[in-house]
Order: sequence, then structure tokens, then C-alpha cells
Amino acid sequence: MSHPVDSEAAIDHAGVPASLAAGAVRPGDPDYARLRSNYLRAGSPGLVLRPGSPDEVVDAIGFARRHRHLPLGVRSGGHGVSGRSTNRGGLVIDLGTMNGVEVLDEATRLVRVGPGARWKDVARALDPYDWALGSGDYGGVGVGGLATAGGIGLLARKHGLTIDHLRAVELVLADGTRLRASATENPDLFWAVRGAGANFGIATAFEFEVSEVAEVGWAQLALAVPDLEHALLQYAEAAAAAPRDTTVFLVTGRPHGAQAVLQLFGMVDAADPDVIVDRLGPFAALGALVQQQVVVTRYADVMGLAADVGPEGHRAIGEPASRSAFAPRFTPELAADTARLLESGAVFFYEIRPMGGAIADVPPEETAFTYRSPAAQITALGATQAALDAAWDPLRRHYDGLYLSFDTDLRPERLRDAFPPAALRRLRTLKRRYDPDNLFRDNFNIAPEEEDLHD
Repeated sequence: MSHPVDSEAAIDHAGVPASLAAGAVRPGDPDYARLRSNYLRAGSPGLVLRPGSPDEVVDAIGFARRHRHLPLGVRSGGHGVSGRSTNRGGLVIDLGTMNGVEVLDEATRLVRVGPGARWKDVARALDPYDWALGSGDYGGVGVGGLATAGGIGLLARKHGLTIDHLRAVELVLADGTRLRASATENPDLFWAVRGAGANFGIATAFEFEVSEVAEVGWAQLALAVPDLEHALLQYAEAAAAAPRDTTVFLVTGRPHGAQAVLQLFGMVDAADPDVIVDRLGPFAALGALVQQQVVVTRYADVMGLAADVGPEGHRAIGEPASRSAFAPRFTPELAADTARLLESGAVFFYEIRPMGGAIADVPPEETAFTYRSPAAQITALGATQAALDAAWDPLRRHYDGLYLSFDTDLRPERLRDAFPPAALRRLRTLKRRYDPDNLFRDNFNIAPEEEDLHD
């Protein structure tokens, strides 16, 4: 994480571009308290710039180039688990006002979305058309961070990752150049943006081809299980056997005495109640149901469950500690080690997101996000990074890779977990072309001058 900086001495406040001056926020300003932190990380940036157009993003990046000695955070919704959209004493470029959602072509379901929109806003705008664009599991997340990392959401097994629906992106590069990337325009950059976008520029607009989605089945189940290891393995088997129209996430924590509680959040892309009940049956059988809600509803209503960020903004304290991984298979050995991990108390939040289905339909080399075949993506949160790393690292023998959005471990080897050797070499080559001075360096940095240690 970035170290504190004497921002008053280090930042040329008088040199803030005229286009950004009125919206700039400094320590002590009325808006500073609500903009300083994000969802999980406390921050104290020396200056927050709030561009409202691509031209103003150009100006903001120009200002950042003149302050290369400072940390630089780029924020869309500020909800990232990694917490890298704020810092201490540095600059933050906040894209929150660039939040439009526009239908470009109804016949092809092509929509244009600003980076500062939240996924609940996108879902609401698409709902009248019986359309949806899968994202994560929470509608309060901002578009920009997720749409450049992957997007493993509640519709992913049926419709693919969020990045699989991206048809074009407009960016401002580190030198202030504005360009468009797609399959036919700057295709190398288009490849990189879909999985490693934070390293290459600031996205100012996304064009997505969205899916036809009307009513869905939505389930929230809580189950008590006496044998956590056995229940985890049963869950993994049910998730792997489920039709691709069904995605059920699992969340749990430290067991209480002889019992553990599993929280299941499931979506079935179907409106028939009988189909929904049939799909959810294997999951409901994992333990004793202590709470359940299963409804036929709209995808927009599910995303709308996310609370709005109030006028006080995100009010995080401390530093997030999170680890993530992809599990090629959820084996009995992994279930046993996971149960011991949770019983240790080192992890207070543990989530499994099943993959497969449409995610695996895309060849791994098509995007910088290459992990297409794992059985699941796993996330764990702990109280401190050191304690979490000590408990998590022994389980790495079960894993292959990690998901950038959910990891706070900054050891160099994590970058090599995130990107296989061939992808990392390609990304370094592109980094040298598009950001040779490494302006965008505070989010799993692919440093242009370093060589992949797999070589």
C-alpha cells in the first residue's frame, strides 16, 4: 500500500487545470469526508479530481503526469475489495459523475455505459427492454473497475463474464491520447483491457452487447450444517452439476461450535417456478434450512437490493485484507483444508463463486483474463494481511491463479498468479508501448521494465 505523503508540499494546487478546479476536493473541503475513503479502505488523498468528460480526464491525467512522485488512484464506484481507488497523500481521479447509460442500437442490444455508473443503474436502464448485463453479485459496484477486470457474476454461467460482452472501449492513455479499442481498432489494447485494463489507461466509456433476460429466479438461503467439510464438497458437486442457467454463490465464515452456517445466493435464468425449484433442490439439501426466500423477480430488482451510498460516502476504516484464487477442481482435500482454515478463525468471510458454462466457452487467449476453465473462484477476507497470508498460503497447492479484484497481497509473485507466463509477457510488451513511464502503477502493476520470472 502507498505510504503517507506531505500532500500540501507535494501537490501543486495552484496548477490544477481550470476545467477541474471547481470540482477539485482537498483536505478540509466540505466534500472531503465523503470522498476520502472507499468501501473497505480508509484513505486520506491530498487531492481528488472529478472529471466529467473525456477531455477533463485528459486534463486530470496531465496533472497526474506532473505529479509522478505521488500515488495515483482511479475510482469508478469505490467498491473494489482491493481498496486501490484511494491512497494516502496522493491523487485520486474520481469518475463518479461519468455515469450515463444509453441504448445505441436496440436491434443489436448495444449500449453505452459510463465508467462511474453503478451496476444497479445499468440494470434499471436495461430492464424495460427485457435485457440485462451480468456483473458481480452486488449492484452498488462501479462499472469501470469490474468491466476491466472480468466480471464473475450471477449470470456468468449462462451469459459469460462481463468482459465477454464488451464490444468497444474508449480510453485516455498515459500521454493524454484519446482512442477507441475494439476487435478492429487497436485490437491489442482491446485484448489487454479485458482483464488488465487498470494498467493501460482510464476508460471513459464502454460499449456492451447485452443479453435478453426477463424474469429470473432469485434465492437467498441460510443452512446450518454439522459437517462443514462434507457440506463444502456437496456444494461443489451440486454447483458443477447444475445446468448453466443456474449460478449459486456460497458465503460462510468461522463455524459456531458444532455447526456452520452457509449463506447461498442463487440465480436461475428462468421464470417457471417449477424449473427454479428443481434447479435449487440440490443446494437446499445441503443442510437444515434456517432461512429461505425464493422469488420470481427481475434482474434489476436483484441488483437494486444494493444500498445507495449516502451523502456521507464510503466510511471505511483500516486496511482490507483479502486473498483470492481459482480452483481448477474443488477436491475432497481442498474441502478438508478449507474447513480447517475457517475453523482457525483467520478468515471471517469466505466466498465460492462457481464458474464453468459460458465462461469456459471463450478461448483463454482471447482476453487478458485467461482463467476460463476453473471450477470456482474463491475469496477470503481476514483481519490483517499477515495473519491471512499465513493461513492462506498453505492452500495454494490447490489453486491456479487469482482474481485481481479481490486480492490485496502485493507480493510480486501475485502478479504471476494473476497472469500466466505468455499473457504476462504480452502485457509487459503492451505496457512498454502504451504506458512506458508506468503512470498507472497502483493496481497490480505490470511494470514495463521488469521481466517475467517464468522466462
